[in-house]
Amino acid sequence: MSDRTGIFAGDDPFVIARSWLAEAEQSEINDPNAIALSTVDADGLPNARMVLLKEIEDAAFVFYTNYTSAKAAEIDQAGKAAFVMHWKSLRRQVRARGIIEKEEGPQADAYYASRSLKSRLGAWASDQSKPLASRAHLMAEVAKITAQKGPNPARPPFWGGYRLKPLEIEFWADGAFRLHDRFRWRRETLDQPWEIIRLNP
Repeated sequence: MSDRTGIFAGDDPFVIARSWLAEAEQSEINDPNAIALSTVDADGLPNARMVLLKEIEDAAFVFYTNYTSAKAAEIDQAGKAAFVMHWKSLRRQVRARGIIEKEEGPQADAYYASRSLKSRLGAWASDQSKPLASRAHLMAEVAKITAQKGPNPARPPFWGGYRLKPLEIEFWADGAFRLHDRFRWRRETLDQPWEIIRLNP
């Protein structure tokens, strides 16, 4: 495609996404890897929340969460999800949607171990998305877990990663007079080649 040059150049969307994220890491003040993750519940009612994208692999996007949370229940029920990653400083965004699967092996163990101790203990203490009597109750639970688990807690069995394998990825960049540049990578199944098209703004 002759006009897909500059920041849109290349045929591998994961390479482009990594490049854009690397740029954002130099310009965004907070959490350049934040994504608005969208899921639907059993009734088809959408839900969205911010989570941190932890890795862009060669064929997937990886984030971590509590498997007992509302988002995890919705992901497990549907087997699909979508996200948008937006950078005000670059005036760009990446949208992706596709098939999602758990990452609960050595990769999840390694990421959990890389987190701060307080974050690791917090993962054990929080019954994510469930009602909480008070913050004092949560802090008491953290103290109890700290005494039980010590300075090097193992990854909780109810906490781990998800890998989103996209069927569609769209790259969007702001344009003058609202004439934005948009390119979409799309495929019907994960084993098919990408179809790349330019979209109207």
